[in-house]
Amino acid sequence: HMYQYSLDSFLVFFFKALERAPKSNDLQQRVENLRGNLRIVCYTWITRGLFQRDVEIFLSALVFQLLQRKVIGEDSGYSREHMDWLMRGGVETADEDNSIEWLPDNSWNACSSLATRSGFETFTSDMIESAPRFREWFNLSTPESEKLPLDWRELDKSPFLKLLAVRALRPDRMIAALRTFISDVLPGGKIFVDVDAQLNSYQILENLYDDSTPATPLYFILSPGVDVVSDVERLAKKNGMELGSNFFNISMGQGQDKIANERIEGAHSQGHWIMLNNVHLMPKWLVKLQMMLDGMSQEGSHKNFRLFLSSDPAKSIPVSILDRSIKITNEPPAGLKANLKRSFRSFSQGDFEELEQKTRGILFGLCHFHSVMIERKTFGPKGFNMQYPFSIQDLLASGVVLRNYMDSAPSKMPWDDLRYLIGEIMYGGHIVNDFDRLLCNCYLDFYLRDELLDEMELYPYGEEHQQGGKAAALGLSFKAPAPTTYDMYLKYVETNMVGDSPVAFGLHPNAEIGFRTDQAVHLFKTVTSLMPQNSGTDEGDDSTPSNPQNIADALVQDIMEVYREVNFDIDEILSNLDDPGPFQNVFLQECETMNALVSHMRHTLEELDAGFRGEMTMSSDMEKLMSELYTLEIPKAWQVRPFAFPSLRTLPLWL
Repeated sequence: HMYQYSLDSFLVFFFKALERAPKSNDLQQRVENLRGNLRIVCYTWITRGLFQRDVEIFLSALVFQLLQRKVIGEDSGYSREHMDWLMRGGVETADEDNSIEWLPDNSWNACSSLATRSGFETFTSDMIESAPRFREWFNLSTPESEKLPLDWRELDKSPFLKLLAVRALRPDRMIAALRTFISDVLPGGKIFVDVDAQLNSYQILENLYDDSTPATPLYFILSPGVDVVSDVERLAKKNGMELGSNFFNISMGQGQDKIANERIEGAHSQGHWIMLNNVHLMPKWLVKLQMMLDGMSQEGSHKNFRLFLSSDPAKSIPVSILDRSIKITNEPPAGLKANLKRSFRSFSQGDFEELEQKTRGILFGLCHFHSVMIERKTFGPKGFNMQYPFSIQDLLASGVVLRNYMDSAPSKMPWDDLRYLIGEIMYGGHIVNDFDRLLCNCYLDFYLRDELLDEMELYPYGEEHQQGGKAAALGLSFKAPAPTTYDMYLKYVETNMVGDSPVAFGLHPNAEIGFRTDQAVHLFKTVTSLMPQNSGTDEGDDSTPSNPQNIADALVQDIMEVYREVNFDIDEILSNLDDPGPFQNVFLQECETMNALVSHMRHTLEELDAGFRGEMTMSSDMEKLMSELYTLEIPKAWQVRPFAFPSLRTLPLWL
């Protein structure tokens, strides 16, 4: 609900992009400059208001649309047939049994399905013949960056087709493979993949403040552990706004609406700043705020007037307020490397270079520790027993403690004191589970020691994964740099931290397979629902077999053929039972439930079939059913009680 964008907002950034695009006398080059700049400006604007889990979905949807329209990727191997398979992932059951003992059955099903696509006809037969070589590739920690065996190594020249092979064999590596693909195929793709990774939260706010106007509020969408007030106060101070004088910070709640009304009335004419925190607590008053903003934009406000809003994600926020606002989320970026760079950048260069060499080395170790604590949450229950709201404020407070201790430290390093204050108070203050507290303290025991200043290995057990000097290249090693300058630290991280691996957290490389597979499945499922369902091919031919309607229609016919006559005759079953007991009664109840489910399935499928033939108008429920059949999901309409129980299976397995 929070992702609302209006045409007016788009036009503001559209004209900004045109102004900032590089000039050129060559018409073709000028057009390319305008298109490229418009794309990155609008992408950056949108992603700053998205939660981190949705940024990759948005970027993938954008790139797939550009591929479909043949704007990019001419030599990537893209075709509509292959795109259709990539989206659905080949979840059909294979005709032949899996004869490769080390290959999971779901991967075998996917490979068998892929072998029905042009260019992959010999894929499964080659896998059976060269099973050891495929197994070697399959077991790599980052297979997407290595060539496949046999002639399939040529897929590196067609990166889109290689995505299909990765999805079939190692779906857990799809997100990483997509990042690499987008970096290579999209002009300036590295900038899109790493957008804002070079900036801390305050610098992003500064950039967005430059884009704001008196009629455009800055809207913070909050997430656990995020503190936005300190950044706004810092920005206010820089712009000459003093708290209580011409900058007012109001936490919304009972009775605060009157104060907010008075402050806004005065602020818009006198050029003050107003920050309203947690506006989701007063949804009815927001309608009045919207009317006030409409009135002020007609009257015209003082050029210095700014309104800052913050709230949790909530459906009660009026769409009109979300439309007109520039939205910001302050979540840490995805990935250990991006987290480490943003954590380090939260300290200013001037303050950092005032520190002694030893203190710089320890502060870098703390930034790495903070990044590990933040990113470990992505492993779910394998990461922490509970989800904790660690934030950049914990790191900044730890930095203050470190500086105070080192200013008055004796010749011996105060490791024990630092571990206690940071592990038990700064971070431990959030932790309520004994095992999670033990984990936090074990990390600090590992990082905060003399070797930190002597280029020690920062990945716990990293030495166990050393592979003939390739550990660093495979992203299985990251050594602490010798204390150096601010810029050199950043350059060191950029150069020496390669990819993400569970080894960085002291976990086995297999620890990420489950959640990364779920991530990839969720991404493709969401992107499929976002892409236009009526575009049969790139030329718009609706007769193609890969058109979503045609795929759904074929599935309707297949299901109806199997289930048209299915019915349990309860009376006949009962007549064959001499003395029905509890087990028999339960069985009869299940038969009744199954009859109701199959009858309901037939009814909805007959309606959809009539809609396809033009005998009925397609309703939103019918379109949703078509979309679910196309993506091979169990339709929601079939899973509601009393028809069936919820299931995590795909449609073919469920059927």
